[in-house]
Amino acid sequence: MKFVSRLARATLITALAATAGLALAQTAPSSVSPARKELVAKALQLQQAGIESVGNLIANQTANSVLQAAGQALGRVPADKREALVPELQAEVRKFHDEAAPMLRSLAVKLAPTTLGAALEEKFSEDELKTLVAWLESPVSRKYQQVSGEQQQALAQKVVAEARAQMEPKLKALEQSLGAKLSAAGAPAGAASGARPAAPAAKASGAATTKK
Repeated sequence: MKFVSRLARATLITALAATAGLALAQTAPSSVSPARKELVAKALQLQQAGIESVGNLIANQTANSVLQAAGQALGRVPADKREALVPELQAEVRKFHDEAAPMLRSLAVKLAPTTLGAALEEKFSEDELKTLVAWLESPVSRKYQQVSGEQQQALAQKVVAEARAQMEPKLKALEQSLGAKLSAAGAPAGAASGARPAAPAAKASGAATTKK
């Protein structure tokens, strides 16, 4: 079956295009004072929940796409076996999500200093960083929201690139498990390989929920 190659590439790359469409900006090395670096580190710490949400987004979209693909293959299973198979498939996808999400959240936090942090160092002065860290309502905070949104997309791209080696074995194991269940239920050989992952905005019944 070619199910895993479809999911590993299409789900983790194509399905993320809507949220990670910007090319990763490379910030030229520059001299940054220790005070500014400390302020940037504090700003990232305050934004950790939002940074982790990038990992959650990738995990959720991947799980939803896998579940949608399995749902299409489920249509080829004999009708009298579909109802009992649905919760089993959902449980397998949820297990995959629960294992992948913490790893992706951790990776997002690890990579944030080289994406969002680098942008803050480049675009914000020390005084602006002080204002940002204090969460004051000011034009600086609006500027930060714009920069943050752009760099979170860049961060998502980098997380996907670095997570691929860790994700593909998990996807392959999930593919084998789902394929075995579908085959045992009477699905034609290769049924799962014909399923195409859903677009990232698609919603699937019973899909894994975001965990923080």
